[in-house]
Amino acid sequence: MEVWDTLVKVQPAPPVAIIIATGLVALALVAVRTLWRPTRNIITIAHEGGHALIAMLTGRRLHGIRLHSDTSGVTMTSGSRGGPSAVFTLLAGYLAPALIGLGAAFLISEGLIVLLLWALLLLLVAMALFIRNFYGWLAMILTGFGVFALVWWAPSHIQTAVAYGGAWFLLLGSVRPVAETWTLRYRTTERTTDPDQLAQITRVPAPVWLVLFFLGTIGSLAYGAGLLISFTW
Repeated sequence: MEVWDTLVKVQPAPPVAIIIATGLVALALVAVRTLWRPTRNIITIAHEGGHALIAMLTGRRLHGIRLHSDTSGVTMTSGSRGGPSAVFTLLAGYLAPALIGLGAAFLISEGLIVLLLWALLLLLVAMALFIRNFYGWLAMILTGFGVFALVWWAPSHIQTAVAYGGAWFLLLGSVRPVAETWTLRYRTTERTTDPDQLAQITRVPAPVWLVLFFLGTIGSLAYGAGLLISFTW
């Protein structure tokens, strides 16, 4: 019971200035190219984790996950080449960072910072079991150790500030890859992205799927921002 009490202990909201500052830092990490390149790995982890989770939930076989130094990734599954399982697995990637950010914002709005951090750590450990390349392991170890250090050693006010910053980053960072994919499709002839694969399976054009991803990520950002800010009033 003592462990559970620690997990569900409600932490007070920080000052509004802290919430705004963490949001601005997250925005800089997403908007500034030199900062976005390394931090985008976090979005890729969430993206591939979304593919992997939905693949398993829909009955596909998960063979492994690879994370690459160019911040791309691939989730290797087998199963039906079409049908609901393939569609939902492909849909999950771009929406996963936004939905994780939205879930984080909800827990933060309830003051459940410790529960959020432990949940993220457990998700990272579970995902690490399926990593199949060295860079992927390195990215997961560094990310996991960062979350573990935060949980184990950081004082509560630091945990709260980082939790806010992480939620902001996931919400804001979920939108940029959709825009990058849109740009990529019209600057190159590459047609291997998730929207293109969805188009091949469903006959629905890839731009329609991209619009859906935009709506999902921007909607999550708007709602998540409301949760993060409303906690202070």
